[in-house]
Amino acid sequence: MASINAETRDGIVPASGALAKTLDEGPETSGINYRIVALIIACALLMENLDATVLATALPTMARDFGVRAPQMSIALTSYLLALAVFIPASGFVADRYGSRPVFQGAIALFMAGSLVSAQAPALWVIVLARFVQGIGGAMMLPVGRLVLLRSVAKKDMVNAMSWLIMPALIGPVLGPPLGGYIVTYLDWRWIFYVNLPIGLLGFVLVGRYIVNFKEERPHAFDRRGFVLSGVSLGCLLFGFEMTSRPGALALAASLIVVGAVFGVFYVRHARRREAPIIDLALLGDDNFRLSMIAGSLTRITQGSLPFLLPLMMQLGFGLTAAQSGTITVGPAVGSLMMKAAAPKLLRRFGFRNAMIGAGLIGAIGYAVAGLFRPDWPMWAIVVTLTICGFFFSLQFTAYNAIAYDGIDKQRMSAATSFYSTVQQLMLSLGICVAASVLHTSMLVHGVETPALSDFTAAFWTVTAISLLATIWNLRFERDAGAEISGRAPAAAKPLEPAPRLR
Repeated sequence: MASINAETRDGIVPASGALAKTLDEGPETSGINYRIVALIIACALLMENLDATVLATALPTMARDFGVRAPQMSIALTSYLLALAVFIPASGFVADRYGSRPVFQGAIALFMAGSLVSAQAPALWVIVLARFVQGIGGAMMLPVGRLVLLRSVAKKDMVNAMSWLIMPALIGPVLGPPLGGYIVTYLDWRWIFYVNLPIGLLGFVLVGRYIVNFKEERPHAFDRRGFVLSGVSLGCLLFGFEMTSRPGALALAASLIVVGAVFGVFYVRHARRREAPIIDLALLGDDNFRLSMIAGSLTRITQGSLPFLLPLMMQLGFGLTAAQSGTITVGPAVGSLMMKAAAPKLLRRFGFRNAMIGAGLIGAIGYAVAGLFRPDWPMWAIVVTLTICGFFFSLQFTAYNAIAYDGIDKQRMSAATSFYSTVQQLMLSLGICVAASVLHTSMLVHGVETPALSDFTAAFWTVTAISLLATIWNLRFERDAGAEISGRAPAAAKPLEPAPRLR
């Protein structure tokens, strides 16, 4: 379950591992409504995925309405991802303590409230706060949904139930960009948030009717001190990097980064003394987990920048409408969808180490080419390039998600998936911050108010160079790393117990 959750949207959706503290054992038989339960959770996931991918296409239009530079709209994306990173580790305790039904309904209500305020936001700072509230709801929805599914569905029906859950995660990124483009072009960007309301309201009612209220009698202890220290550290660091792209905010950015670093040091000291910290840094002692974490983080910086850079480039650099931009930028999601069937065969054929190195190089080169896109390029060539990039980056993420847990025992799987998913969200946010900062710096160098194509080239090449650094750590994997889980080598046989002596 942990790897399935981590692979939705190619490692971008939280792994939801905090709830693994509850035994992953379903009932002997599934209830008659288990497909409805799976569909309810899937709809919540679809709403979350659509919201994330639809919004990116609307950023240039929103920037004009708010009277800010387009790169400054990056904070609307990072505030949501930050909330995910901060609150995912707490989701397990909240669900165990208060029950799955009220927490699920509360998560949907928070998401709807954030959507409503975002739709009516008169200024950028309002939408930033509203997106953070949405992120809190999003951080709870999938983890609680995972708990409900595990406890509602028998093992023999789990594959069928999971097919309902995974499909929205796959089609959401495909539908999002063109849907957002058409909404912005033919309606108004505020409708991007309004469409969440009827879906959320229906989900709220159905959860109350069909979702069983699972609750732990003795919930696990919650690391409150660690939650505060890690939350302050992540928040200050991320918004510090975000503020580097703001004119005249360098002093504030530096202060936030320093505060975040200090709280990070405090958290490391706290985690070393606590038996079960909210983010267990001791997991980095496992080679595969550590290498996957480092290499995957570098790659996700590039991946996180794309939903921000591509729509801006197509609309501000190419002069396309939001609808045209959304149709073109669907390429990476299509490539990701195509990869799903091919990934097991490729990993079995080439092995994890070779697949991660090769896919990383091809994907990075492709995104470097994206920095050279110009309006006179054939549209089919742009779409094909982006589709190829999405295919190979998705293969790389699938490999990272699988091999990271190869050496983690079952007792530590909860902490590992929680740690991994938190870092995923943080790196995606950092990718947006890096892209916005480079874009802003390049604009200052050229003395322009609106980014030119050369500014986008600088941003694409910078994030591409970062992802190429992952090759250094990919080379450090053992040549046979993950051989058993890829099928290249048979699983190690368990040692036979000695036969009892005959008397």
